[in-house]
Amino acid sequence: MDVQELRKLELKRKVNKGYMWAFFCAVLWGLWYIPGTIIWALPPFDSMWVNIDASNGASAATVVTALLISAFNALTVILALLVWNGVLGKFGEMKRTLKAFHPCSKWFFAASIFGGPIAILGSFIAIGFVGPAFGAVAALLYPVTGSILAYLWYGEKITKRAAVGIFVIMIGGITIFVGGALTELSAGSIAWVGYIGGLMAAVGWGVEGAIAGKGLDIAEPDVGITLRFLGENLIYWVILIPIVVVAMGIPMFSYAIEALNPMAILVLAFAGITFGFCYVSWYKSFPLIGVGRGQGVANLYGLCAVIFIYLFFGSVPEWTIWVGAALCITGSFIMFFEEAGEIESLRGD
Repeated sequence: MDVQELRKLELKRKVNKGYMWAFFCAVLWGLWYIPGTIIWALPPFDSMWVNIDASNGASAATVVTALLISAFNALTVILALLVWNGVLGKFGEMKRTLKAFHPCSKWFFAASIFGGPIAILGSFIAIGFVGPAFGAVAALLYPVTGSILAYLWYGEKITKRAAVGIFVIMIGGITIFVGGALTELSAGSIAWVGYIGGLMAAVGWGVEGAIAGKGLDIAEPDVGITLRFLGENLIYWVILIPIVVVAMGIPMFSYAIEALNPMAILVLAFAGITFGFCYVSWYKSFPLIGVGRGQGVANLYGLCAVIFIYLFFGSVPEWTIWVGAALCITGSFIMFFEEAGEIESLRGD
């Protein structure tokens, strides 16, 4: 076997490994919507919603409850990731990466802004207003955002096949949003805030992927994702939740203490483990196959989530969600079947 054949074999292994990580991300991400749906019905989140609804209205109750759930999700994820990095012996690397703020860790803290209070909070808002099936597929447009930003920002290549996949994903996303909105309008009402939450998720995760791709040029994925969730926890617990306490007079920290009951902890731990390792897989795929392809294959989470939601809750989504999800997944598969040689170099010259 000559050098060229060895190089091609190594490239194929690298690409296959990248797609494998992206697929693991899709399955774990889909599973995350199970605890993400259950937690709304558990104390204190159920009574919290009722109490805030009585004083501030249903919309405020849903958004504020989603904020506290998102904060706990970030907390359980960081705990899972700290255990993971401890097992891998990467605390020293984490310390070095954290100190290298300007060349490295600043990217992960920036990613935490778009991935946390924009994408994840938006996803929970979509679940709260429209339902878990919509919340699961609303963000399927995010590979479009991520691919375009990665191309414009640091020249990540978009091949013709990848461009076709992105276009199909865009059509699927439009079907989900416009079709769902028209269905609700025909019924006489529409949960606009839920659709805004879905757009927050689509834009936020796309931007986060592009930013993280920049940071992963010089940082390990396991360490980078931990710093990203460290930033998200600071945003929730030090900034946003105190603002809600001061501005609205809602006892958020009292509700947080009440959430430390066995059932809520069990469900939140399930969320933390599935979402934490979903993110590890997501970040590991980026250096191997690029942000656009990593996000495109991970888009299969929409199909996984809809299947899991149906199996666990018996919830059958609207036909627009099925059609839109099918188009998004088709677009992801178009990107998936690129030849390894087409992505030998992830970035343009």
